[in-house]
Amino acid sequence: MEFVNPQKVVENYFALQPGMRVADFGAGSGHYTLAAAGFVGSKGIVYAIDIQKDLLDRIKKHAEELGMENVEIVWADLEKPEGSGLAENSIDFVIASNILFQIENKNAFIDEIIRVLKNGGRIGVVDWKDSFGGLGPREEDVLRPDECRALFLQKGLILENEFEPGGHHYGFIFKKP
Repeated sequence: MEFVNPQKVVENYFALQPGMRVADFGAGSGHYTLAAAGFVGSKGIVYAIDIQKDLLDRIKKHAEELGMENVEIVWADLEKPEGSGLAENSIDFVIASNILFQIENKNAFIDEIIRVLKNGGRIGVVDWKDSFGGLGPREEDVLRPDECRALFLQKGLILENEFEPGGHHYGFIFKKP
């Protein structure tokens, strides 16, 4: 059983470039944050955003150990208006991985993504498509791929790509027009 490899997902699907500004909404363990930081390089920046301070502390420590000075830690509630604290139209790419099943107010979460994204900015969504033997979310918390697609499309975003990130997950790339 192969689970999602964040490094491969970032490398194969996100098309990040040096100098980009990236926000990892719900950074969790920081695997996507650190992978993205390698792609945007020293002229770019990756904001690791989460509501759990202990996870952010671990990401900061790990980034420092790796000598990654382009990772910024942001403690925030992404379900509140302007919750990320990031400037409007300031981000090139938002990562939303394994977070949607945990978010109660999905509309507010997506609104915040749209607010911080530049026009033409993109969103990489990776989430659980099922509950797998006690791993991942409870079955009733899973946001099915069709539900996810509909939520983002109804906000006026464009579906750019759909991909298979690995076992028990789905992936989408949406674009802000």
